Amino acid sequence: MNWANRITLSRLGLTVLFVIALNSSWQYARTTALVIFLIAGLTDFIDGEIARRYGIVTNFGKLMDPLVDKIMVAAAFISLVPLKAVPAWAATAVVARDFLITGLRLMATAKGRILPAESLGKQKTSWQVITVIFFLGLFSASELRFASEESIWWLRAWNQAGPILVWITVALTLYSGIGYVWRNREIISPDQ
Repeated sequence: MNWANRITLSRLGLTVLFVIALNSSWQYARTTALVIFLIAGLTDFIDGEIARRYGIVTNFGKLMDPLVDKIMVAAAFISLVPLKAVPAWAATAVVARDFLITGLRLMATAKGRILPAESLGKQKTSWQVITVIFFLGLFSASELRFASEESIWWLRAWNQAGPILVWITVALTLYSGIGYVWRNREIISPDQ
């Protein structure tokens, strides 16, 4: 297994640590979750850069990198629901789209094809990560008491920017998923 693939798999471990931290009640747990999520996001950039730069792009990497990204983002959205940062319907849309695309990729693999991630899917992932980081940043700011009792700027930001980010993210998530399925519809054709 090459280094790019090892880094991809390390993101799974970071995802577990992230979920544990975000759902813990110890001091600075949310800030720790933010740091872990940022490190996991950085590994996503690093593994792809290593694979491309050294010419070690593998079918394993093409399949596992987007799958691990989906696990990380789904875990984040699901974990943000009980914290009332993200509505359950938004998390459901994100997770459902990812299950659909993963199923499509598994069907393609069974037919001897590999469906790599597309640029719109990568943009969707970027928006999802930005949304998660936004809410984690608000939790961290609150935890570290960056806002005084008199000027709760983060609460205003939460109420105004948060829902906008969620809507943009869900819209792009659904749009990219529908487009991906449409472009690869021959895989799910009953004639195949």
